[in-house]
Amino acid sequence: MTTIAASVFLRGLFEAALAAADPELCLPPFLPSPPRGRTVVVGAGKAAAAMARALERHWSGQLEGFVVTRYGFGLPCTLIEVLEAAHPVPDAASVAAAQRALALVSGLTADDLLLALISGGGSALMTLPAPGISLAEKQARTRELLRSGASIHAINAERRRLSAIKGGKLAAAAMPARVVTLAISDIPGDDPADIASGPTVPAPGDPCAANCDTRLIATAMTSLQAAAAVAAAAGVTPFILGDAIEGEARQVACAMAADVLSRSAPCVLLSGGETTVTVTGGGRGGRNTEFLLALAIALDGAPRVSAIACDTDGIDGSEENAGAQVRPDTLARARAMGLDPAAFLADNNAYEFFAALGDLVVTGPTHTNVNDFRAILIQ
Repeated sequence: MTTIAASVFLRGLFEAALAAADPELCLPPFLPSPPRGRTVVVGAGKAAAAMARALERHWSGQLEGFVVTRYGFGLPCTLIEVLEAAHPVPDAASVAAAQRALALVSGLTADDLLLALISGGGSALMTLPAPGISLAEKQARTRELLRSGASIHAINAERRRLSAIKGGKLAAAAMPARVVTLAISDIPGDDPADIASGPTVPAPGDPCAANCDTRLIATAMTSLQAAAAVAAAAGVTPFILGDAIEGEARQVACAMAADVLSRSAPCVLLSGGETTVTVTGGGRGGRNTEFLLALAIALDGAPRVSAIACDTDGIDGSEENAGAQVRPDTLARARAMGLDPAAFLADNNAYEFFAALGDLVVTGPTHTNVNDFRAILIQ
């Protein structure tokens, strides 16, 4: 397999992972029966618009409500309104969406159904600061957390503490209606309370109301298994290292590089989860490009090893790329261009590094989100 063929193969694995989490395919089997009364839809997340569109196509009966997604992630729907707000730092539109959601569900009865369409990113997209906390204060705290290297679990615990809608408060406002949550998980471990900080799911340790039902319709593992099937069909042995890998991106990369060098070819190492980056430099990049740059440095030009790492929502960090790819000659090409890989890594500037090499992966919004996807091919 040539370097170009390896690149195409890895991109194909990523596309298989995305297809497994496409709401059009994964949402319909989990739909509940229509209620006797109204069906009200509230959704938040990067996949919310695609989930709403899939719901409209497969629902029999009346529908009303809205979803909120990231700016640029909207899709046309007929019955369900699609709003847009800021991510990862909330804005006034995020607050307006949360206020509207609470108002919409507050008059429901026991004959009604609240369908909550929840996916990663919803924490920022539907935000209502707790009493005594301003939006500016919540924005500042969010920026601080995102740069700190804190785990997503710790970040979401703080988000719930500062929120008047998260941690099951939206479901509480909908009482006595039945609440069915259809969730696409971007959380290592798939705890529904952490997906968008759980607007319809109580915080861990709190009792769940009997009228609430949460259904995970797509997870990182289902996407990894789909990619593994494609690899196996091509005669490449897949190994799923885990769907909940966390830790500093560069440290995870070093550990995986050591694993790579102990493997027999041909095989591909697949993993998901959510690494973190403690930002100390002034560069541009996300956790997937930082992982790849650290991986390339650790592999030091090892022959026959290629890799891809992307965020399944299509946005790595705050840039327009989903991630990037590493090839056996990545470091050699960089040095021939006068680029110092270690200096780029020290400045958290992996985006600029891979952009210079032409190795970014750009998909645009994927309208789903099962977090990071990594594949390391050993030929």
